[in-house]
Amino acid sequence: MVGSHLADYLLENTDWDIYGMCRWRSPLDNVTHLLDRVNRRDRVFFVEGDLCDYISLQNAVEQARPDYVFHLAAQSYPLASFTSPIQTLDTNILGTERLLETLRCCPGIDPIIHVCSSSEVFGRVPRENLPIHEECPFHPASPYAISKAGTDLVGRFHAEAYGQKVLVTRMFTHTGPRRGDVFAESTFAKQIAMMESGLIPPVVKTGNLKSLRTWTDVRDAVRAYYLLVSVNPIPGSYYNIGGTFSCTVEDMLKHLISISSCPDGIHIETEPARIRFLDADLQVPDTSKFREHTGWKPEISFEKTMQDLLDYWRRRVKWGQVFLTR
Repeated sequence: MVGSHLADYLLENTDWDIYGMCRWRSPLDNVTHLLDRVNRRDRVFFVEGDLCDYISLQNAVEQARPDYVFHLAAQSYPLASFTSPIQTLDTNILGTERLLETLRCCPGIDPIIHVCSSSEVFGRVPRENLPIHEECPFHPASPYAISKAGTDLVGRFHAEAYGQKVLVTRMFTHTGPRRGDVFAESTFAKQIAMMESGLIPPVVKTGNLKSLRTWTDVRDAVRAYYLLVSVNPIPGSYYNIGGTFSCTVEDMLKHLISISSCPDGIHIETEPARIRFLDADLQVPDTSKFREHTGWKPEISFEKTMQDLLDYWRRRVKWGQVFLTR
């Protein structure tokens, strides 16, 4: 999701050539609108690489020779990390180390590098410590969160030890069109779109609804990432980034139901398999450090984000695609 929106933003707002690293089996659903440009080699290029394969990273870096690197790749689904912790830790921690080492050892380049950590590193924060500032202790609540704590520390280490131009972000919940259907707000929107078309019964399956989240639109998020690397970037710096609107997952779901075509006919049912063993249930950021440095602020409302997300799934359902009901 994020990489595709970042490519859109950079194509519209810069003259940069963009190299997207992908694996040979990577799904292309989110970049379908860019494939014609890729075929014509019009500022968008795909390079094959894998965070778990050092040689492939060397080849990708040599091919792209980047001035800027946005390291967004990860095993990014917290619930999956409970069943695949080793793969999550390898991809996210060692994968980041492999990438940064490859960039450090490639002669003739000295890129500005954005390492994408996560608000999940803060984990279970006491309510009295809200909003969460950058110096809040890490208390990760999943193997994914542990892996992102490692990613965060590896990025800052490379800046301090080797002088690489690494900047780290802890982005809080961000969503919008193209969001994967394993994430709460997107699976809710997908289920509602399928209900509207009569494909499934009018019962939304949910996990933990009491978790408090601060919501950011992905299009605001990628604008923040561009400002991160282009407005007086300070190597070794780290920032919280997030929105201004907070509500529980339950309130978010109720809003999605309220804008559906059948708001009075949809019911909610908790499904145990969707509940994490441990959850980061209070995610409210203090973003003053990043705002003061870059002048960024979110521009897209929670209501528009949710409307656009629901409309995205309505379009996909209308195209006749068949989905897993997850």
